[in-house]
Order: sequence, then structure tokens, then C-alpha cells
Amino acid sequence: MSQGQSSLPQNKEAQLRSYQVHLKDNVRSMFDNFTEIIRLARIEEDGQLLRATQIDQDHYEMQVRAANIVKAGESLMKLVSDLKQFLILNDFPSVNEAISHNASLYKDMQTAIDKKLMNLRDEMSADLYELEDEYYSSINK
Repeated sequence: MSQGQSSLPQNKEAQLRSYQVHLKDNVRSMFDNFTEIIRLARIEEDGQLLRATQIDQDHYEMQVRAANIVKAGESLMKLVSDLKQFLILNDFPSVNEAISHNASLYKDMQTAIDKKLMNLRDEMSADLYELEDEYYSSINK
């Protein structure tokens, strides 16, 4: 385990070990089944079964082993998904950093918008003053 993982709580370390065991088991399953498919692909001249029966049996075994490889592959894909979820849920420093970054970004945006609104208010106030001045000066004439 790496030094960063040693600071993890016991249940998180157990979860990571479990992921590691699943990874090794699935890869071993894929390798073993593939090896057996290759072994079945060899042509054997002498056998106790009839050739047609042996072909059918080998074909069925290859299908089962191919299905096992697919199942192990799907299990590995689920493991990747679980690891991503584990990382997202347990990577608090990164989450906190992202929240802090977004908060400062939005604070800067708020400050910029507030400045623009203040400038707009000042401009509108000046324009309104000029319009009122023009309006009241035209009434008096």
C-alpha cells in the first residue's frame, strides 16, 4: 500500500484490498479461460470419443469459457465504476479544493457584477437627473 493509503480508515483500506482481490481474480479467470480455449483449439488425433462428439463437446466448452471471459470483463468494468465512485466519495481534499476554487471564482464574479451594477446605477442616476432637469425646465417655460 502506498503512504497516502496508510492514513485511510480501516474500512477504506479493507475496501481497497477487496478491489485488489477482485481485480486479480477476474484477470486470472480471463487468463485461465483463454488458455483453455487455446488448448481446446488444438487438434487431437486419438481420443476415446467419436470425432463429431468431441467437436461438439469442445465447441460447448469454448462457448462456456468465452462466456466466463465476458463475465470477468463485465466484472472488471463494474470494478472500474466502483473505483471511480470510491475515489469521488473519499477524495475529500480534492472535493474541498474544488469547492474552494468554485467559491472564490463565484465571489470574483459577484464582485465584478456588483461593480457593473454600481456603474449602471450611477449612469442611470445621472441620466435620470438630466431627464428630470430637462423635464422640469421645459414645464416652467
